[in-house]
Amino acid sequence: DDDFQLIQRSFLEKHYQEFDDSEENKLVYTDIFNEYISLVEKYIEEKLLDRIRGFDMVAFTVSLQQHKDEMPGDIFDLLLTFTDFLAFKEMFLEYRAEKEGRTLDLSSAFVVTSLN
Repeated sequence: DDDFQLIQRSFLEKHYQEFDDSEENKLVYTDIFNEYISLVEKYIEEKLLDRIRGFDMVAFTVSLQQHKDEMPGDIFDLLLTFTDFLAFKEMFLEYRAEKEGRTLDLSSAFVVTSLN
């Protein structure tokens, strides 16, 4: 959903400089994580309440964990970011690396040749 991606991207942009790749987790990470959980849960809950009468976020979260092997990886990874702190931190570290140009670019390592 475009609205969700915009909300998430804005949140990442606001906080990514707080995160670094050290073993020690800063106290501020907890505040940012809790803010993210509130933001994402509110958004998802509002969308699902519009579509599903009697929707229960707690039951939904439990169901996600029980059926994680049945979901596409990217969807599960996204949903995991609001229940798993390490997945959340990794999302920020990847975003920071991308912003700072430290992502691995393999495009120049591949050569395409015609078999004809």
